[in-house]
Amino acid sequence: MPDPLVGLILLALLFVLLAGGLWIALALTGVAAFALAFFSNSSVGLNMAVTFWGHSHSWSLTALPLFILMGEVLLRSRLSKDMFNGLAPWLGGLPGRLLHVNVLGCAIFAAVSGSSAATAATIGKMSIPELKSRGYPEGLIIGTLAGSATLGLLIPPSIILIVYGVATEQSIARLFVAGLIPGAMLVTLFGAYVALRAWMNPDLIPVETTRMSLREKLWEARGLIPVALLITGVIGAIYTGMASPTDAAALGVLLSILLAALSGTFTMRDFLDALLSATRTSCMIAFILLGAAFLAVAMGFTGLPRNLAAWIGEMGLSPYVLLAVLTIFFIVLGLFLDGISVVVLTTSIIMPMVMAVGIDPIWFGIYLVLVVEMSQITPPVGFNLFVIQGLTGIDVLRIAKAALPFFFLLLLAVVLITIFPGIVTYLPEAMNR
Repeated sequence: MPDPLVGLILLALLFVLLAGGLWIALALTGVAAFALAFFSNSSVGLNMAVTFWGHSHSWSLTALPLFILMGEVLLRSRLSKDMFNGLAPWLGGLPGRLLHVNVLGCAIFAAVSGSSAATAATIGKMSIPELKSRGYPEGLIIGTLAGSATLGLLIPPSIILIVYGVATEQSIARLFVAGLIPGAMLVTLFGAYVALRAWMNPDLIPVETTRMSLREKLWEARGLIPVALLITGVIGAIYTGMASPTDAAALGVLLSILLAALSGTFTMRDFLDALLSATRTSCMIAFILLGAAFLAVAMGFTGLPRNLAAWIGEMGLSPYVLLAVLTIFFIVLGLFLDGISVVVLTTSIIMPMVMAVGIDPIWFGIYLVLVVEMSQITPPVGFNLFVIQGLTGIDVLRIAKAALPFFFLLLLAVVLITIFPGIVTYLPEAMNR
């Protein structure tokens, strides 16, 4: 049977299973089993057993539940509130004033949670009531929160970068380091947009009447110290080579529990809730990864990725043309699937094409995360939109409209790293010197 027809049959089966409400992990496993049974001579049961066992005890994958647990612990402690109070006095003099707390607060919490939804929920609980009470416009409050929370996918320790690294067998440490400069670039773009809006329409931003001395600002900033220590401990250990991402994740969990306990508001009940929530999330992601790994094995036996890569190579597409097509493809796919599902569903097919045109897989991982970030703020399956709707009760479409400028800023970031790939590759290459 011709390869294009086989590919269409498998794709149609996947969409039928997903549309029928089957779990993504089971849908992936079902398509893989179907492909092995009807389009190869290999054993379904043997390949499933070997793949599931081989990927379920991956040392790299151990970092995933640990970083998720670290984020859940911080979510239930007062450290995030202290962080907000520490930032606010320093940002009141900037154009846009306390709206920058959403941007910087999300960036900092992203560096200790690894999750976009957790970042939106944590910062939103603090900033939305406070900014509303001070008279800031609703559209800018929820827009800056929805857009900035996407940083949770990019700034290490990013859960989705761990998923990508495991799925494509790339160095998680190099992926983490590669996300640092693009993450800082996004923070700058988001902050610049807020400042530009405030400069163009000063009446939007209320005047801050409270004035604090330098000594008072420094005293409030003490709340930033625990989070700064946690970020330095985790990211510093990885970058300096003192610890692997998994070891750094274990260190992060210990530090987060210690800091949360010292804050005086973290109880044993909170710890058990964090543990159960992290277990549920980790099991869900791990199950999806196993299904994706089985699908990748099945695709290898059918020869589809290899033949597709050869076909792309024969077409002579430039990397820029391929990236333009893939960007549209990922944006459309992200309208209906969450970010992790997009990554695990596509890597086994896309990576041979990417490698065929000479694109660096580390660079492509950051590119993919940036594109997936867009799906977090686009309906109908934008997770950040639903988190903010739960916090505010505002209609999802209104939230999506407020977040639209940040969608285009993310698209601008994709263009910038494409034109200047060193934004992504500089730090990973520096690690090898």
